[in-house]
Amino acid sequence: METKVTNDPVVAIAGVTGAVGAEFIATMDKRRFAVGKLKALASARSAGKMLGFRGQQITVEALNENSFDGVDLALFSAGSGIARQYAPVAVKAGAVVIDNSSAFRMDPNVPLVIPEINARRIAEHKGIIAVPNCSAITALVPLWPVHRQNRIRRVILSTYQAASGAGAAAMEELVKSTRASLSGRTYQPTVLPHPYAFNVFNHDTRIDPETGYNEEETKVIRETRKIFEDERIAVGVTCVRVPVLRAHCQAITFECERPISEQDVRTMLLDAPGVKIVDDRVKNHFPMPVEASGQDDVLVGRIRKDLSDASGHSISMFVAADQLLKGAALNAIQIAELLPERAMA
Repeated sequence: METKVTNDPVVAIAGVTGAVGAEFIATMDKRRFAVGKLKALASARSAGKMLGFRGQQITVEALNENSFDGVDLALFSAGSGIARQYAPVAVKAGAVVIDNSSAFRMDPNVPLVIPEINARRIAEHKGIIAVPNCSAITALVPLWPVHRQNRIRRVILSTYQAASGAGAAAMEELVKSTRASLSGRTYQPTVLPHPYAFNVFNHDTRIDPETGYNEEETKVIRETRKIFEDERIAVGVTCVRVPVLRAHCQAITFECERPISEQDVRTMLLDAPGVKIVDDRVKNHFPMPVEASGQDDVLVGRIRKDLSDASGHSISMFVAADQLLKGAALNAIQIAELLPERAMA
């Protein structure tokens, strides 16, 4: 069926009661995204709840095979299993799907899009467009302006990932476990595999027994190559969960084909879309999750020469970004704004 998104589309949000679902609504409001009608979809246990949207009360409906009848745009943030089951249903009903899960990211027929990097791929969609992994987005938005001018041949990054990346339930677990710890009470984790308060642990995804990499790390490696359209780029990554409520941070070191200086990088990033430089050595003020939370841009600082590379080809830096916004909801709404169907309506 031919897909069509009008200027005032019927928009469905699958996973509307989750942390990203709430940010879909807030981001559409902030950016004045045109919505003719909103369909709020979630699991059966959330059906009947009421959500406020632009002065109206919207009833949450249980997601089913008929949920996408008459829908023009479907925003998914309900996990890969739900996406695999219902995204094709939505496309068949005539909707364009923008999916925040990992379900379709590596499908060669599905564009994997960060608008600041490869917006041109949006027009190639066959009904589904994938939003990249939040850690990939956080790294690639500031790396792309460099890669365009001086190809990056190797990236080593370590992530410091907030509770928000694991959803609203993990955020609640961090708050409850912290309160319990401060009051001397034992708290048994139910969402994450390890005690969260005042603790750091390996990202809570399956470990590949052959490589030793967890699924989050593998996603970053594969998605970097697909988005940059560069299978030769070498990527090493370590992903960990830290006791921060919202916004991910990363320590990144990259090696370019040609020599590169700190000033080169600052110049490349100064006017780069989606990037804000926060790099004050005098005041020791650099990107922090407390400041990245609620911001659309990726904050970039600690820009400095990698002293372990005597060739002068490498730079180290530290970045922070709101995982619920640029790492998820904002990136999806930016894609929706650029859909060719909207321009032609």
